[in-house]
Amino acid sequence: MKKITNSKYMKESIPIYYTPKSIWMLSILELKKMLPEHIDIAHGAGGTKMDELLELIMKNISLRKVGDGIGLDEKDDGATIQIGDKRIVTSIDGHTVHPIFFPGGDLGQLAITGTVNDICVMGGRPIAILSSLIIEEGFAIKDLQRIVDSMAETAKQTNVAIIAGDTKVMPKGTLDQIVVITSGIGIIEDDNLDIRDSNLKPGDKIIVSGTVGDHGIALMAGREGISFDTELISDVASVQDIVNTALEIGGVISMKDPTRGGLASALNELAEKSKVSIWVEDEKIPIKPAVNAASEMLGLEPLGVTCEGRVIIGVKADKAVEILEAIKKVPHGEAAAIIGEVREERPGYVISKTLVGGHRIIEKPIGEQIPRVC
Repeated sequence: MKKITNSKYMKESIPIYYTPKSIWMLSILELKKMLPEHIDIAHGAGGTKMDELLELIMKNISLRKVGDGIGLDEKDDGATIQIGDKRIVTSIDGHTVHPIFFPGGDLGQLAITGTVNDICVMGGRPIAILSSLIIEEGFAIKDLQRIVDSMAETAKQTNVAIIAGDTKVMPKGTLDQIVVITSGIGIIEDDNLDIRDSNLKPGDKIIVSGTVGDHGIALMAGREGISFDTELISDVASVQDIVNTALEIGGVISMKDPTRGGLASALNELAEKSKVSIWVEDEKIPIKPAVNAASEMLGLEPLGVTCEGRVIIGVKADKAVEILEAIKKVPHGEAAAIIGEVREERPGYVISKTLVGGHRIIEKPIGEQIPRVC
């Protein structure tokens, strides 16, 4: 029997013991890239299982981008298309949140802000939304009116036009109430701006724009009937003003909104795509006491819980403090913090310094801990 302590199959800090037969079997499975026969809920949850599903979906698509724009291979928050002297940003998302009305927001607000935020973190100025409503037969008209009114009001607040749409009705029992799909269009107005997940370099700093885990924990607490001394509400909001403030200062190189899979998934994606490591500190990550308490009660990791109004910003070190001070003055940016830095060693890892001075690896979640929160 032999021992591996540095294997692509396992994290370096965890030894794996194997026999020649077991390692042979592992190699066969890796070569076959076996997938389960059926889709399960984790395949749509933004973690490693979703990565597997995306490979299956994308493998036979040969035309994966337009010109030199960002396309499928980058697996970013959106795509870009060069049209004349303009770069257009596009994004699309399906929203299946349960319940559709939750503490601090609703499905309509979530659908608009989710797509607006995807455009923003690509460096674009959102200008338009296209929407598709898929509704279950028997859905209450008053609830539909609340949702579309919320979509309209949120679009107005973010100065984004809803320019086209589609509506379908499914037979009762074939859909859970309603699904809202939104596609966004934006424009990158700065010819020199290039915001990508793969742009991080050693020495860069990592900023998070506010407390993490609020959205997912607020929904879960509502489902489980958990109450707190202070009201716990979703963080659902547009990050447009925060992003614009940071871009005006300069030095922004990467941005990502930590939705499915939360902060843990987003940081791991940035580290993997940039081929660097990200080192953060537990005590610098802003988490509300109620989110920590609910997470402990429910057995959840708050760093892996969905946010819907936060942005992770990778910035040049010499601009980090200036950007932080500026976005703290913007609504929803008051709790922003510099949580860590980018390093060269151990590329692809996200490592956190704990409160007692040790270090732990922050893994990319297998799937979302709380299903149907976005």
